[in-house]
Amino acid sequence: VQLQASGGGLVQAGGSLRLSCAASGPTFNSYVVGWFRQAPGKERQFLAVISGTSGVAYYADAVKGRFTISRDNVQKTVDLQMNSLKSEDTALYYCAARRGSSLTASRYDFWGQGTQVTVSS
Repeated sequence: VQLQASGGGLVQAGGSLRLSCAASGPTFNSYVVGWFRQAPGKERQFLAVISGTSGVAYYADAVKGRFTISRDNVQKTVDLQMNSLKSEDTALYYCAARRGSSLTASRYDFWGQGTQVTVSS
């Protein structure tokens, strides 16, 4: 599966952005999709993951209650709605896919190219 992330940009603190991950390839619904981010000088951080068919989602504590992950298996997209953004949310955001859920970036097989989110305070 190939992934392409989009939707990043510059937003003021307290604002919102919606990221989208578009997939190509067959059997998209057999893949779990996660969102990660990486700030300069820091490790890649897990944010949220959504299952392939049931839509069950899991969030990192840092974004729980502010970010919402969703997917559309017909359109082959996975979105990340980000609300109440903070300056510490500034990072390069990636979507990734694998068969079977994981919170660990190194276990994901397919990655999008990343989209930059910058939150100004």
